[in-house]
Amino acid sequence: MTKQPLNEQVAQIAAVLPRLLRRLNSLYADDLDMDLPVGQMRVCSFLYDSPESMSALSRELGISLSAITQIADRLERSGMVERVPETEDRRVKFLRLTEKGQEMMRSRRERRKRRISEVLGCLDPDSRQAVLDGLQMFLDAAQRTSADGIPVDEGLL
Repeated sequence: MTKQPLNEQVAQIAAVLPRLLRRLNSLYADDLDMDLPVGQMRVCSFLYDSPESMSALSRELGISLSAITQIADRLERSGMVERVPETEDRRVKFLRLTEKGQEMMRSRRERRKRRISEVLGCLDPDSRQAVLDGLQMFLDAAQRTSADGIPVDEGLL
């Protein structure tokens, strides 16, 4: 196997990842999340595990607080999220998925799992394990690097 220069590998991964994610997250016409813009879907994805403050969402998603507020307003009007006050400081508002939002995200994750199962079913067990090992290595390396490409101090992880 020929070793490719790093810049060629970067270009290949940059080309493959979006295509792979589109294939794994393809939507169907009757999906509840079909009408949600990407920004709103990203917010819902972050809220699936637990409520988040508006400022935490802003930092995590890398968008302004005013943009998060606009997204939250739209999601609230559509019944996907609700604003709840923080228990110790009622001035701080958290966004939380409503039951409708929870169901949409649960359904979306189940569809993704089914799709991944279909794809992995096309591979032999050793290949499946190699894919999993490679993805875990890639994630571990990504976690050692900050969003701006600067390596993170190992002692902080």
